[in-house]
Amino acid sequence: MKRIVLVVALVAFTLSGWAQEDAKAKEILNEVSAKTKEISAMSASFVFSLVNEEIEVNDKFDGNIKIKGQKYCVQLPDMGVEVFSDGTTIWNYMEDGNQVTISNIDDESSELMDPSSLFSIYERGFRSEFVDEKTEGGKTLYHINLFPDSDTYDVTKIEVAIDKASMMIHSATLYSTDGNLYSILVKQMNTKAAFTDADFVFDASKHDDVEIIDFR
Repeated sequence: MKRIVLVVALVAFTLSGWAQEDAKAKEILNEVSAKTKEISAMSASFVFSLVNEEIEVNDKFDGNIKIKGQKYCVQLPDMGVEVFSDGTTIWNYMEDGNQVTISNIDDESSELMDPSSLFSIYERGFRSEFVDEKTEGGKTLYHINLFPDSDTYDVTKIEVAIDKASMMIHSATLYSTDGNLYSILVKQMNTKAAFTDADFVFDASKHDDVEIIDFR
């Protein structure tokens, strides 16, 4: 599940490069894309949700994300999950077992795992559809659906809500083919963040006796 968590988090904060089918959706998403590309680094806190009505699962976890170009770090303390990438290498740490696996970016099977690929992936992988404009919780939100053109990704739909005032992502929900709904709701976002390269590299010294499994 940690891979899905990362996918949803990255989709929520780096969506761009949209399909052409829906002119209204394209106009909105292109504006989001242009604004996002102007940001050199960003951070955000969010709520991650996992829902499966069939097996009565409804879990929520707080998390945070940092992004700088192709570098990223996603942390979900309550789940004991940390994922770091310096643009070349990925570290997946699981507190349960105190274990970190290391792999090369090129070895990861899903393009959705790399934030930089999201700036073009929807041009060839998804079609967009404008749904509506609604006021929720004092915010006016654009709702847009994304549908995969093939079975390349294990999703049937991605629902995106965009804050009209800021033209930034408010939330994203991924409908997985396994029946689960994975969602991200943004609580706070900092588009003027500053990070060092070390922020995107797993620091083994912070985890006593961590088991390191290197697949490179």
